Amino acid sequence: MRTVKVVVLTQENCAFCHSAQILLKALSAEYPIEMSTLSLDTREGQELALKSGILFAPGILMDGEAVCYGRPSEKKIRKEFEHRLGGEEVKNTAL
Repeated sequence: MRTVKVVVLTQENCAFCHSAQILLKALSAEYPIEMSTLSLDTREGQELALKSGILFAPGILMDGEAVCYGRPSEKKIRKEFEHRLGGEEVKNTAL
């Protein structure tokens, strides 16, 4: 099964960044996600934001492509996962 690589661009003291991380962690129970975070306070974070068109934190990238930035929308993120996973809602279940 394919895994969606998610990068969350964050900043210190960013309430929406924390919300985005909580949301993505919850969604990882339903979708195959490999999540990492990267601070916009680092050179690498700034370069990635500039390259992908992310204007402010939090920025969410899936498979290297910007999906959204600012206040995260669960509906939009779910829709993006389903699109990337072939239109199928995938539920992770333990055997």
